[in-house]
Amino acid sequence: MTPEELQSRLLYRDALLLVLDKPAGIAVHKGPKGGASLEDGFSALRFGLPRDPALAHRLDRETSGCLALGRHRKALERLGALFKQGKIGKCYWAIVEGGPREEEGLIDLPLGRLDAARGWWMKVDPSGAGARTRWRVLGRDDKRALLSLTPLTGRTHQLRVHCAALGFPILGDRIYGAGAGAGEMLQLHARALEVPLYKNKDPLRVEAPVPPHMREHVADLLRGAGQKAAPQILT
Repeated sequence: MTPEELQSRLLYRDALLLVLDKPAGIAVHKGPKGGASLEDGFSALRFGLPRDPALAHRLDRETSGCLALGRHRKALERLGALFKQGKIGKCYWAIVEGGPREEEGLIDLPLGRLDAARGWWMKVDPSGAGARTRWRVLGRDDKRALLSLTPLTGRTHQLRVHCAALGFPILGDRIYGAGAGAGEMLQLHARALEVPLYKNKDPLRVEAPVPPHMREHVADLLRGAGQKAAPQILT
C-alpha cells in the first residue's frame, strides 16, 4: 500500500492511539516466510513522532476491519495491559453458513492447538485454554446468517473455530469451513473496538465500514431482517 492509501484507511487518531481499517488479504506483520505486510508502511503513520507506531494486537490476514496501533512505547504498554485484562471491547461481523436456530447465545468451548505441525491452527479441546464468544443474529435467509460476534477471550482463530464447532462455519474459511470458491474471501470483519483509554472519560468507540467483499451480502441480510443499512456502514 502507498503511504496515501494507508493514511486514507485511518479511522481514528490521537496522541496515543491509531485505529486503521485493515483490508482483507494482507498480513499485519511478516510471518516466518517473510513477504509484504501492513507494518511495512507504518512510517507513513508517524505524524511527527520519531518512531513508527506498532501493533497493539493482531488480525488474521483474511480478516478486515479495526486494527489498533500504539503511537509510542507508553501507549503500547497501556493498550497491551487493556487487551490482556479483557477491557477492550471487540465486535466482529461474520456471514456464516446456515446459522443458529436461536437469536443469541454464548459459546463456551476451550481451544488448543490442532497439532504441532499445524502452527496456529486450533481445535476444540477440553484440556485447552478457556474460550468464550457471545453471538447475536443480525439477519438471515434460508442459507446464511449475519452474526455479531463478541469474543470475551482472545484465543487464536477463536471465532472461526467456535462458529465451525457449532455447525455454522464462516463463509470463505479455508481452514475450518467448507473452503472457498474462486475469488471468495473470508466473510469476517472486525466491526468495532471500544477502548477505555482515558480515565474519567467514556470509552472510545471506533467502527469500520463493511468491506467491499462483504457489502452486498450484508445489505441483503439486513434487508431480509427488515433493517436498512446506513450508507456509512456499507461504504
